[in-house]
Amino acid sequence: MRIGVAGLGRMGSAIAQRLIEVGHEVVVWNRSAEKTQPLAERGATVATSPKDLAERAELIITLLTDAAAIERVFDGGEGLLAGSVTGRLFVEMSTVQPSTEQALAQRVAAKGATLLECPVGGTVGPALSGKLLGFAGGAQADFDRAKPVLDQLCRRVELMGPIGAGSSMKLAINLPLAVFWQSFGEAYALCRHLGRDPAWMVELFAETSGAPNVLRARGSAVAKALQSQDSGSATFDCDSIRKDLRTMVAEAQALGFSLPLAQQTLTVFDQASQAGWGGRDCTELPAYWSTKRSS
Repeated sequence: MRIGVAGLGRMGSAIAQRLIEVGHEVVVWNRSAEKTQPLAERGATVATSPKDLAERAELIITLLTDAAAIERVFDGGEGLLAGSVTGRLFVEMSTVQPSTEQALAQRVAAKGATLLECPVGGTVGPALSGKLLGFAGGAQADFDRAKPVLDQLCRRVELMGPIGAGSSMKLAINLPLAVFWQSFGEAYALCRHLGRDPAWMVELFAETSGAPNVLRARGSAVAKALQSQDSGSATFDCDSIRKDLRTMVAEAQALGFSLPLAQQTLTVFDQASQAGWGGRDCTELPAYWSTKRSS
């Protein structure tokens, strides 16, 4: 299948690479053109604009920063919807509020195309190996049409309900993870003075009932960060978590309630970003709080 991928951040690039490796013809576009080069070297075709990409592909996957980016890439004279897209299937994977996907679905339908939202859980490693988690929202027929491709990207993909349901689930899934990084930083601050080897300490925490899967999977990176060592390139950085937390808080407000824990975690991550940690990986964030002193 000829598949277009618009938005080549860490995840978009990894998904495009995975699609090339499993045998698809892949067309890519990114606002910063230099990010297309590594994929072009692997065989991808580089589109000149979102419009060009949509007209070249049968199925178009988008992974964009936020609602404003979705509007810029889909709309306008060179946007994905600017040309002839009748019959195209758009699979929108950004982490945004459900209302953003619902409004987009209407604009896509007006052009004779269809939209399936499918934000995914996981980072670059799972994306490259086809082990993401997919949370789809849309019509059953559109889900069935996209599923052969989604199965190549995800170890599990579920249709959560109509458009908007996938986004609701993705925000819910990301909230405990975001809060965990802060809670682990606070927990480590309580025992750091014992002087035990950080790798041993992380391994012990991973054995407890409060440990999530991510600590078992990425414990070595966390331990390196706690020792001020390089834990590797960022896969899900502080600023990305902040964006997701802001989206969660806004969605809760739209539904008529608050998220006090998420709001407080956002406040702390804002402090970390202001202190220069915005581009650092989530596994490094416990090191920020566990070494921070009250002013």
